[in-house]
Amino acid sequence: MAPSPMSVRLSALVLISMFVGTGTAGEPMRFEFVETHMGSSFRILLYSTDEAAARSASRAAFDRIARLDTVLSDYDVDSELSRLSAAAGGPATRVGPELLDVLTKFRYWYEKTEGRLDPTIAPVGRLWRRARRERILPAPDKIAEALPLVGMDKLVIDQAAETVQLKKPGMKLDVGGIAKGYASQAAIDVLRARGIDRALVAGAGDIVVSGPPPGSEGWTIGVASLEPSKTPPDIYLSLKDCAVSTSGDAERFVVIDGRRYSHIIDPKTGRAIEDRASVTVVAPDGTTADVLETTAYMMGPEKGLAFIDSISGAAGVFTRETPEGIKRFESARFKDVPRAQPQPAP
Repeated sequence: MAPSPMSVRLSALVLISMFVGTGTAGEPMRFEFVETHMGSSFRILLYSTDEAAARSASRAAFDRIARLDTVLSDYDVDSELSRLSAAAGGPATRVGPELLDVLTKFRYWYEKTEGRLDPTIAPVGRLWRRARRERILPAPDKIAEALPLVGMDKLVIDQAAETVQLKKPGMKLDVGGIAKGYASQAAIDVLRARGIDRALVAGAGDIVVSGPPPGSEGWTIGVASLEPSKTPPDIYLSLKDCAVSTSGDAERFVVIDGRRYSHIIDPKTGRAIEDRASVTVVAPDGTTADVLETTAYMMGPEKGLAFIDSISGAAGVFTRETPEGIKRFESARFKDVPRAQPQPAP
């Protein structure tokens, strides 16, 4: 999957990993593996006493991510998602279990977010992709033409028959709203099944962790500022058995006629969000974290953090540039997320 509107966020969450040397026989060793999938760098950190087991498990995890790429890419014309989009306006199409699961999750979150998380946004999204390349705003009439193709009411999922139908010709799908969080979670699940229970998977800015490094209470992850390349984090979290994800306009944006437009698009208006901000969410799993950070960013701090608080096990922080300076807003549960002291990167 080539870079998508949700793809380049690695610096939004700054991972500070703890290093464990080879030590004595039988002591867990730290292993790191990096591959490119879904147009982004996926990083696996894990601890194991067995190098062969570590390499085998990481290979299986990357293979799972690669498999999901062939299903969920909206850039690859041969992906299952692209083939489904090509069948828009026709009869229901039978789909595989991964795509059915992802679209079912979208259906659930579409309703929970009052339509803000919508995989049918692609016709409008493609207009804004061109806008970022050419630095020219999409023509209002083009957005008006695309908006009638957007909406989950035009997508029919039949769980029993394992089919999906896009009711209107010209509809297209983009599942970037959860794809990397979903894939990172799937990779952690593979590692667990292979007996690796102290691991971290990072796909762009979507991080999922299982058990903590040896001798530590959690993985130390820094929440980056609005300008992560210039300002170091001032919040560090200690996380285990959960996921953390960040959304915002730190890296994916375009300035046109003096106005800064985020990569995130409101499905109701077809307009890119204009908010110099970032949202970091801690949640029980990668999909939920990915969903909540995007949705909260669209909602703004008051509604967005209230929405995060309505989801069991979730907490978030919203950082925003205002005329009075940069302000931080926290959800009610964010104060309970364990903090950590920064550790030097190896």
